[in-house]
Amino acid sequence: MGSPSAPPHRWCIPWQRLLLTASLLTFWNPPTTAQLTIESRPFNVAEEKEVLLLAHNLPQNLIGYIWHKGERVDASHRIGSYVIGTQQTTPGPAYSGRETIYSNASLLIQNVTQNDTGFYTLQVIKDSLVNEEATGQFRVHVTRNDTGPYECGIQDSVSAKRSDPVTLNVSYGPDTPIISPPDLSYNSGANLNLSCHADSNPSPQYSWLINGTLWQHTKVLFIPKITSNNNGAYACFVSNLATGRNNSIVKNISVSSAPGNSGLSARATVGIIIGVLVGVALI
Repeated sequence: MGSPSAPPHRWCIPWQRLLLTASLLTFWNPPTTAQLTIESRPFNVAEEKEVLLLAHNLPQNLIGYIWHKGERVDASHRIGSYVIGTQQTTPGPAYSGRETIYSNASLLIQNVTQNDTGFYTLQVIKDSLVNEEATGQFRVHVTRNDTGPYECGIQDSVSAKRSDPVTLNVSYGPDTPIISPPDLSYNSGANLNLSCHADSNPSPQYSWLINGTLWQHTKVLFIPKITSNNNGAYACFVSNLATGRNNSIVKNISVSSAPGNSGLSARATVGIIIGVLVGVALI
């Protein structure tokens, strides 16, 4: 005798309802809230400059903000807190006097140092007491003033030792060049002697262009016995291969025309005037 057949399942969901549910799940997504983020402006900051940590996508119904130094919320590294209702800022243990918290939750740090490099965490507090957090970071790069020897030293109660000096060489520039002398007007027949200088490390390459035409690759430009044909724009172009940067400056030079052969020299003019005066005196 065969075994009895299983009773029919009476708890089955009608296929029409199942299909409708699947369709709704496929074509309908619940609205999502944009995530809180931190943007650093700029990301690479020079020492003694300022950086703004800008908060994006702040949630609604906030009562305040708290900024922390580091990648997590830590009361001992709290920079400060801001209460929206009173617009009051309260400094924390990590406050250095250079930080400002704005009403839009952004954090401004002025006169940055190498110690400021790293992560910063914003904690926003909602009226429901549910908090959100976001972390941003920036880097402080060296400047030309950091060039020089550096030593590492250690000491204890008995002795102290120093490492051999290591020289830091910072490449920079070129800055906007300067053409000397500053004169813009010259007499025909004079010698034109222009020197170009730009602060740069390593020393830049110099090029001279006259009226847009490359003239020579030197720091000093010398043209003897110039004429009115030498009028025009004199450009000094400098480039630094180490930094990949370049700069330039233009000086407009004007050369006066030589007097014509029919003109009288200054000495002849003076002689004529003296002769006229003598003649008048004898009359």
